[in-house]
Amino acid sequence: MPRWLWTLLFVLLAALVLAGGPGASPLPAALVDANGVTCPMPPGYLDPAQPLQTDARGLLGPLRVQGARIEPLAGLSLQARVLHREDYVLGEESHYSPTDLALGWGPMAAPGMARRLNITQGGRWYRYSWDQGGPPLPPADVLRNSTNMHMVPADRSVARALSQVRPDETVRVDGWLIRIQQDDGWRWASSTSRDDSGEGACELMLVCSIHPI
Repeated sequence: MPRWLWTLLFVLLAALVLAGGPGASPLPAALVDANGVTCPMPPGYLDPAQPLQTDARGLLGPLRVQGARIEPLAGLSLQARVLHREDYVLGEESHYSPTDLALGWGPMAAPGMARRLNITQGGRWYRYSWDQGGPPLPPADVLRNSTNMHMVPADRSVARALSQVRPDETVRVDGWLIRIQQDDGWRWASSTSRDDSGEGACELMLVCSIHPI
């Protein structure tokens, strides 16, 4: 194949990657907006050290997007430090959530906590470890005050804000924990507890608003 053709193919591939990069578009939310549905804000937290989870009934009903139903499970409002972020473009999950944020609040929002805990993300999981000096907090406190959150941006403005979030920032996040049920049987559901761990313990959140503090 001529060299110029290889070069052209490389340029086209790079353009496709950039156009569909992490956080570039709110895939389900663009459909929600097209249907004239907004993302109402849940009740806001009172204590910045503790997330506020509230009942979804009466504030947000089930949403219908292309080939799927999005059901709200609870409202969630929190202030947290971004411990780590991971962007995704592959898998069914990335159709809804382009980004996972590992978030910490309360004692886990202390500056430098991510480095002290060797925090990583991958495969939609959040992991942490510590060196021979031991953990900077009791493991139970790490569990109760941090989470891996699958972020589903509710509109294009939220998608842009999410794409600009960086590790070690303190952010306020407001939205809804959700369950996604596709017509083909595929499903993805949020945890509604801050005390669980392992498979199914992450939050899946329809994000109405996210901004640095």
